Amino acid sequence: MLRLLLVFVSMNVIWYIAYVLINHSILPSPLAVYSSMGHLEGKKVWLDVCYSLFRIFAGVLLALTIGMSIGLLMGRSRIWNKLLDPVVYLTYPIPKIALLPVVMLFFGLGETSKILMIMLIVLFQVIISVRDGVKAIPDSTYDVLTSIGASALQKFWHVTLPGALSVILSTIRISLGTAISILFFTEIYGTEHGMGFFIMDAWLRMDYTEMYAGIMLFSLVGFVLFLLVDYLDYRFMKWRN
Repeated sequence: MLRLLLVFVSMNVIWYIAYVLINHSILPSPLAVYSSMGHLEGKKVWLDVCYSLFRIFAGVLLALTIGMSIGLLMGRSRIWNKLLDPVVYLTYPIPKIALLPVVMLFFGLGETSKILMIMLIVLFQVIISVRDGVKAIPDSTYDVLTSIGASALQKFWHVTLPGALSVILSTIRISLGTAISILFFTEIYGTEHGMGFFIMDAWLRMDYTEMYAGIMLFSLVGFVLFLLVDYLDYRFMKWRN
Protein backbone atom coordinates (compact mmCIF):
# COMPACT_ATOMS: atom_id res chain seq x y z
CA MET A 1 0.00 0.00 0.00
CA LEU A 2 2.86 2.35 0.81
CA ARG A 3 4.46 1.71 -2.59
CA LEU A 4 1.14 2.29 -4.34
CA LEU A 5 0.66 5.55 -2.45
CA LEU A 6 4.19 6.67 -3.30
CA VAL A 7 3.66 5.95 -7.03
CA PHE A 8 0.28 7.70 -6.98
CA VAL A 9 1.75 10.83 -5.36
CA SER A 10 4.71 10.80 -7.79
CA MET A 11 2.38 10.58 -10.80
CA ASN A 12 0.34 13.50 -9.53
CA VAL A 13 3.49 15.57 -8.95
CA ILE A 14 4.59 14.90 -12.55
CA TRP A 15 1.07 15.75 -13.72
CA TYR A 16 1.12 19.04 -11.81
CA ILE A 17 4.56 19.98 -13.20
CA ALA A 18 3.29 19.25 -16.75
CA TYR A 19 0.19 21.38 -16.02
CA VAL A 20 2.37 24.33 -14.94
CA LEU A 21 4.72 23.99 -17.92
CA ILE A 22 2.01 23.57 -20.58
CA ASN A 23 -0.28 26.17 -19.00
CA HIS A 24 -3.19 25.37 -21.33
CA SER A 25 -6.80 24.26 -20.87
CA ILE A 26 -6.07 20.92 -22.59
CA LEU A 27 -4.30 19.79 -19.41
CA PRO A 28 -6.12 20.87 -16.24
CA SER A 29 -4.50 20.58 -12.83
CA PRO A 30 -4.92 17.36 -10.79
CA LEU A 31 -6.86 19.26 -8.12
CA ALA A 32 -9.34 20.56 -10.70
CA VAL A 33 -9.88 17.04 -12.07
CA TYR A 34 -10.38 15.49 -8.62
CA SER A 35 -12.77 18.31 -7.75
CA SER A 36 -14.67 17.60 -10.97
CA MET A 37 -14.88 13.90 -10.06
CA GLY A 38 -16.60 14.87 -6.83
CA HIS A 39 -19.16 16.96 -8.68
CA LEU A 40 -20.04 14.51 -11.47
CA GLU A 41 -23.73 13.83 -11.91
CA GLY A 42 -24.05 10.82 -9.61
CA LYS A 43 -26.90 8.87 -11.19
CA LYS A 44 -25.67 9.37 -14.77
CA VAL A 45 -22.05 8.47 -13.99
CA TRP A 46 -22.94 5.33 -12.05
CA LEU A 47 -25.19 4.26 -14.91
CA ASP A 48 -22.23 4.66 -17.28
CA VAL A 49 -20.00 2.67 -14.90
CA CYS A 50 -22.59 -0.10 -14.58
CA TYR A 51 -22.99 -0.39 -18.37
CA SER A 52 -19.21 -0.61 -18.79
CA LEU A 53 -18.84 -3.20 -16.01
CA PHE A 54 -21.61 -5.33 -17.50
CA ARG A 55 -19.92 -5.33 -20.91
CA ILE A 56 -16.53 -6.17 -19.40
CA PHE A 57 -17.86 -9.00 -17.23
CA ALA A 58 -20.02 -10.47 -20.01
CA GLY A 59 -17.21 -10.36 -22.58
CA VAL A 60 -14.50 -11.69 -20.25
CA LEU A 61 -16.81 -14.39 -18.83
CA LEU A 62 -17.64 -15.62 -22.34
CA ALA A 63 -13.96 -15.59 -23.31
CA LEU A 64 -12.93 -17.44 -20.13
CA THR A 65 -15.68 -20.07 -20.48
CA ILE A 66 -14.92 -20.84 -24.13
CA GLY A 67 -11.17 -20.21 -23.94
CA MET A 68 -10.59 -22.30 -20.81
CA SER A 69 -12.59 -25.19 -22.26
CA ILE A 70 -10.57 -25.16 -25.50
CA GLY A 71 -7.26 -24.52 -23.69
CA LEU A 72 -7.81 -27.38 -21.24
CA LEU A 73 -8.81 -29.69 -24.09
CA MET A 74 -5.72 -28.78 -26.12
CA GLY A 75 -3.46 -29.06 -23.08
CA ARG A 76 -4.65 -32.54 -22.11
CA SER A 77 -5.28 -34.10 -25.53
CA ARG A 78 -2.58 -34.42 -28.17
CA ILE A 79 -5.18 -35.16 -30.86
CA TRP A 80 -7.23 -32.03 -30.12
CA ASN A 81 -4.05 -29.99 -29.84
CA LYS A 82 -2.96 -31.12 -33.32
CA LEU A 83 -6.40 -30.33 -34.74
CA LEU A 84 -6.89 -26.93 -33.12
CA ASP A 85 -3.31 -25.64 -33.06
CA PRO A 86 -3.33 -24.54 -36.75
CA VAL A 87 -6.72 -22.86 -36.29
CA VAL A 88 -5.50 -20.86 -33.27
CA TYR A 89 -2.23 -19.82 -34.89
CA LEU A 90 -3.87 -18.78 -38.17
CA THR A 91 -6.60 -16.70 -36.51
CA TYR A 92 -4.63 -15.29 -33.54
CA PRO A 93 -2.56 -12.75 -35.58
CA ILE A 94 -5.70 -11.22 -37.14
CA PRO A 95 -6.11 -7.69 -35.67
CA LYS A 96 -9.44 -8.22 -33.92
CA ILE A 97 -10.17 -4.51 -33.52
CA ALA A 98 -10.28 -4.33 -37.34
CA LEU A 99 -13.25 -6.71 -37.17
CA LEU A 100 -15.32 -4.12 -35.27
CA PRO A 101 -17.16 -2.89 -38.44
CA VAL A 102 -17.83 -6.50 -39.48
CA VAL A 103 -19.20 -7.46 -36.06
CA MET A 104 -21.40 -4.34 -36.04
CA LEU A 105 -22.71 -5.16 -39.53
CA PHE A 106 -23.76 -8.64 -38.43
CA PHE A 107 -24.88 -7.92 -34.86
CA GLY A 108 -25.84 -4.24 -34.94
CA LEU A 109 -24.68 -1.39 -32.74
CA GLY A 110 -26.17 -2.71 -29.50
CA GLU A 111 -24.79 -4.64 -26.54
CA THR A 112 -24.19 -7.88 -28.45
CA SER A 113 -21.52 -6.44 -30.75
CA LYS A 114 -19.69 -4.74 -27.85
CA ILE A 115 -19.62 -7.92 -25.77
CA LEU A 116 -18.59 -10.05 -28.76
CA MET A 117 -15.67 -7.74 -29.58
CA ILE A 118 -14.33 -8.02 -26.04
CA MET A 119 -14.82 -11.79 -26.16
CA LEU A 120 -13.05 -12.16 -29.53
CA ILE A 121 -10.01 -10.16 -28.49
CA VAL A 122 -9.60 -11.83 -25.08
CA LEU A 123 -10.43 -15.38 -26.25
CA PHE A 124 -7.11 -16.25 -27.90
CA GLN A 125 -5.06 -14.98 -24.95
CA VAL A 126 -7.03 -17.33 -22.72
CA ILE A 127 -6.72 -20.34 -25.04
CA ILE A 128 -2.96 -20.07 -25.47
CA SER A 129 -2.20 -19.28 -21.81
CA VAL A 130 -4.37 -22.07 -20.41
CA ARG A 131 -3.12 -24.60 -22.97
CA ASP A 132 0.52 -23.83 -22.13
CA GLY A 133 -0.24 -23.87 -18.39
CA VAL A 134 -1.84 -27.32 -18.60
CA LYS A 135 0.99 -28.65 -20.78
CA ALA A 136 3.51 -27.50 -18.16
CA ILE A 137 2.01 -29.87 -15.55
CA PRO A 138 4.32 -32.94 -15.41
CA ASP A 139 2.64 -36.23 -16.36
CA SER A 140 4.06 -37.79 -13.20
CA THR A 141 1.73 -35.53 -11.17
CA TYR A 142 -1.20 -37.68 -12.32
CA ASP A 143 0.47 -41.01 -11.43
CA VAL A 144 -0.76 -41.17 -7.83
CA LEU A 145 -4.38 -40.60 -8.83
CA THR A 146 -4.05 -43.08 -11.69
CA SER A 147 -2.72 -45.74 -9.32
CA ILE A 148 -5.77 -45.46 -7.05
CA GLY A 149 -8.16 -45.60 -10.00
CA ALA A 150 -9.25 -41.95 -10.11
CA SER A 151 -11.57 -40.91 -12.92
CA ALA A 152 -10.70 -38.31 -15.56
CA LEU A 153 -12.97 -35.80 -13.77
CA GLN A 154 -11.18 -36.40 -10.46
CA LYS A 155 -7.79 -35.91 -12.14
CA PHE A 156 -9.04 -32.69 -13.66
CA TRP A 157 -10.43 -31.39 -10.35
CA HIS A 158 -7.47 -32.34 -8.14
CA VAL A 159 -4.50 -31.83 -10.51
CA THR A 160 -5.26 -30.04 -13.78
CA LEU A 161 -7.39 -27.19 -12.42
CA PRO A 162 -5.17 -26.38 -9.39
CA GLY A 163 -2.07 -26.69 -11.58
CA ALA A 164 -3.45 -24.30 -14.18
CA LEU A 165 -5.08 -21.91 -11.69
CA SER A 166 -2.04 -19.64 -11.45
CA VAL A 167 -1.96 -19.25 -15.24
CA ILE A 168 -5.73 -18.72 -15.35
CA LEU A 169 -5.58 -15.90 -12.78
CA SER A 170 -2.66 -14.26 -14.64
CA THR A 171 -4.67 -14.56 -17.85
CA ILE A 172 -7.65 -12.89 -16.18
CA ARG A 173 -5.41 -9.95 -15.21
CA ILE A 174 -4.20 -9.54 -18.79
CA SER A 175 -7.71 -10.07 -20.13
CA LEU A 176 -9.17 -7.37 -17.91
CA GLY A 177 -6.59 -4.83 -19.09
CA THR A 178 -7.28 -5.74 -22.72
CA ALA A 179 -11.06 -5.72 -22.21
CA ILE A 180 -11.00 -2.26 -20.63
CA SER A 181 -8.92 -0.91 -23.53
CA ILE A 182 -11.21 -2.42 -26.18
CA LEU A 183 -14.32 -1.33 -24.31
CA PHE A 184 -13.39 2.31 -24.88
CA PHE A 185 -13.46 1.83 -28.67
CA THR A 186 -16.71 -0.15 -28.68
CA GLU A 187 -18.49 2.47 -26.54
CA ILE A 188 -17.77 5.27 -28.98
CA TYR A 189 -20.39 3.92 -31.40
CA GLY A 190 -24.10 3.25 -31.06
CA THR A 191 -24.54 3.94 -27.36
CA GLU A 192 -25.47 6.68 -24.95
CA HIS A 193 -24.07 4.92 -21.89
CA GLY A 194 -20.65 3.73 -20.80
CA MET A 195 -17.40 5.32 -19.70
CA GLY A 196 -16.07 5.43 -23.27
CA PHE A 197 -19.10 7.43 -24.34
CA PHE A 198 -18.79 9.68 -21.27
CA ILE A 199 -15.14 10.52 -22.01
CA MET A 200 -15.70 11.14 -25.73
CA ASP A 201 -18.79 13.24 -25.02
CA ALA A 202 -16.78 15.47 -22.65
CA TRP A 203 -14.01 15.73 -25.27
CA LEU A 204 -16.45 16.80 -28.00
CA ARG A 205 -17.88 19.44 -25.64
CA MET A 206 -14.28 20.55 -24.94
CA ASP A 207 -14.91 20.04 -21.24
CA TYR A 208 -11.39 18.78 -20.64
CA THR A 209 -11.66 18.74 -16.86
CA GLU A 210 -14.65 16.41 -17.03
CA MET A 211 -12.91 14.36 -19.72
CA TYR A 212 -9.91 13.74 -17.43
CA ALA A 213 -12.29 13.06 -14.54
CA GLY A 214 -13.91 10.35 -16.69
CA ILE A 215 -10.50 8.87 -17.51
CA MET A 216 -9.58 8.82 -13.82
CA LEU A 217 -12.89 7.16 -12.93
CA PHE A 218 -12.38 4.61 -15.72
CA SER A 219 -8.90 3.89 -14.35
CA LEU A 220 -10.31 3.52 -10.85
CA VAL A 221 -12.78 0.90 -12.09
CA GLY A 222 -9.90 -1.03 -13.69
CA PHE A 223 -7.83 -0.75 -10.50
CA VAL A 224 -10.67 -2.16 -8.38
CA LEU A 225 -11.07 -5.09 -10.80
CA PHE A 226 -7.33 -5.80 -10.56
CA LEU A 227 -7.57 -5.75 -6.75
CA LEU A 228 -10.42 -8.27 -7.00
CA VAL A 229 -8.22 -10.63 -9.04
CA ASP A 230 -5.38 -10.15 -6.52
CA TYR A 231 -7.79 -11.14 -3.76
CA LEU A 232 -8.75 -14.30 -5.66
CA ASP A 233 -5.05 -15.04 -6.11
CA TYR A 234 -4.46 -14.62 -2.37
CA ARG A 235 -7.56 -16.68 -1.52
CA PHE A 236 -6.92 -19.67 -3.79
CA MET A 237 -3.13 -19.58 -4.19
CA LYS A 238 -2.05 -19.30 -0.55
CA TRP A 239 0.75 -21.80 -1.09
CA ARG A 240 2.48 -19.27 -3.35
CA ASN A 241 2.18 -16.27 -0.97
